[in-house]
Order: sequence, then C-alpha cells, then structure tokens
Amino acid sequence: MKQLTCVVAMMAVLGASGCAQDGSFDSNKAMAVGMGVAQAVTLNEESVKQTASLAAKEMDSKNQVAGASNPYSRRLENITAGLDNYRGLSFDFKVYLAPEVNAFAMADGTVRVYSGLLDAMPDDQVLAVIGHEIGHVYHKHSYEQMQQKILTDSAMQAAVSVGGTVGELTQGQLGQLAYVAVNARFSQQDELESDTFAVKMLKNLGQDPYAMKRAIQTLESKYGSDSSFLSSHPSNKERIKRIQKAIDQL
Repeated sequence: MKQLTCVVAMMAVLGASGCAQDGSFDSNKAMAVGMGVAQAVTLNEESVKQTASLAAKEMDSKNQVAGASNPYSRRLENITAGLDNYRGLSFDFKVYLAPEVNAFAMADGTVRVYSGLLDAMPDDQVLAVIGHEIGHVYHKHSYEQMQQKILTDSAMQAAVSVGGTVGELTQGQLGQLAYVAVNARFSQQDELESDTFAVKMLKNLGQDPYAMKRAIQTLESKYGSDSSFLSSHPSNKERIKRIQKAIDQL
C-alpha cells in the first residue's frame, strides 16, 4: 500500500508538472520532475535521519528546553534510564517546558516530551507513552513520514541528490519537517504496532504493561480530545481492546 501511495504521488506530480506554457504535455519537463520524485522515493535512510537531526535542532531552538538540572529533566532521565540505546537504536530525550500534553519522536531517535504530559500522569504511564513513540522509530513510521513529506514537497525536491540523499534545506523547510513530526498522523496499523511495541517494552523492562492502557485512559478522562497526544494519535474503545489483546498475548 505504501509503495502504491508513492506511485500515485509520482503520477500526480507528473500530470501537474509536465505541461508546457501553452497547456500541452512536455515530456522532457515531465521526465525531469519524475527523476526528482524517483530520487525521493529511494531516499537514503541515513540521510533522512541526518535531516531529522537538523529539524530537531530547529525545533529545539523554537521551544524552551529544560536544562539538565531542571526537575522535569531529572524526572525524565530517571524514567528513561537504560533507554538511550534500546533495541540497537540511539535515543536523545529532552523536555520542552510547555503545557501541551504531548510527546513525539523523529527518525534519528530524537524524543521530546512536553512538561504538560509529565504533569498529566505518573512515571509508568509516561514511560508507556515514550515506548509508543520509540515504537514509531523502531518500525520506521517516523522515517516514512519524513520521507513522504520530502517526496510530496516540490520545494524540498531541489535538495534531493541523484544518490537519494538530502542536501541543504532552509530553516523554514526544517521547521516544516519538525512540524510533521510533532503533528504526525499515523495509520491505525502503525498505531497498533507502536502500542504493541510499548506493551512489550514495558514487559521487557520489568514494568507493568497495563501502564500503556492506563496512559490512554488517563488522558481521555482528564483531557478528552484536548490532549495533543490523543488528537494526533486517535484513541477509541477499539484501540483499548487491541492494547488489552497485546497484553493478553505476552
């Protein structure tokens, strides 16, 4: 399905961009645009991760990042102890001092947790939410989201090389990529994979896997649809049932 999406996107770009000024179809122009799209389809994963790191720095510069001695940072450090290198992946955890009840992750392992989320729930539930975000990185959902953004943004296409790497992007473009990460809309299948990953991670760490279920219930009861995490990660009774199923299968 994801490959089909890329093909459809390519066809749409070719159709919209392969026309001469008189309205006729210009095959040379279409071929040039098609080459750019094809490069994006096969974007080098490491290059996307490097771009994600730059986007994370841009996002950090726009937010108030808690210092190492800040109580929120110390709490997050305790919660994520041992997760800096988990399942062969490296993660960078920081807190944004902001009221949003949210957390997000990027393809390079950047994980940011808003202080509003830390205020909303106990440590085990915060760990569950973080596990969910790590799941998006592990299953490459975050990478695919950023790749797709670059794929469908004509301005960013100019920065894609023949080798499938991403060149220099403007601060504005990096900000757009960061926005995609913060406000990611994943498929139900992606969400289920990440929920299941979090449940298994909690179990492997010797923590209560039910914390994933409780985290969703806490946010629903306290904030409803006003929770940034739930608005960008749709939650309903069916999702709770699937989390319970994942727990039962441990």
